[in-house]
Amino acid sequence: MLRSTRLFGPKRRVTFSLPADVPDGPVSVVGSFNDWTPGIHELVPRRDGTRTVTVILPPGTHRFRYLGPDGYWFDDDHAQRLDGDSAITI
Repeated sequence: MLRSTRLFGPKRRVTFSLPADVPDGPVSVVGSFNDWTPGIHELVPRRDGTRTVTVILPPGTHRFRYLGPDGYWFDDDHAQRLDGDSAITI
């Protein structure tokens, strides 16, 4: 799930959120905004049973996917799609 909050100027704060245990193990959000580099934006467990990471994004369309343990790539079912990848447009 994605949550976007407007900041001052054109940038937005985007929070990526998943259930804490699906999939089991560490998960990173990987995309065009971090050069598809795993581990830069790893989701952190929260008290409410989710895990999240927040990224500040400039205007534009940003492609992303999640990367779980053992090279398991998956998409956000709540995000728009762009050529097979999850995407968010700011």
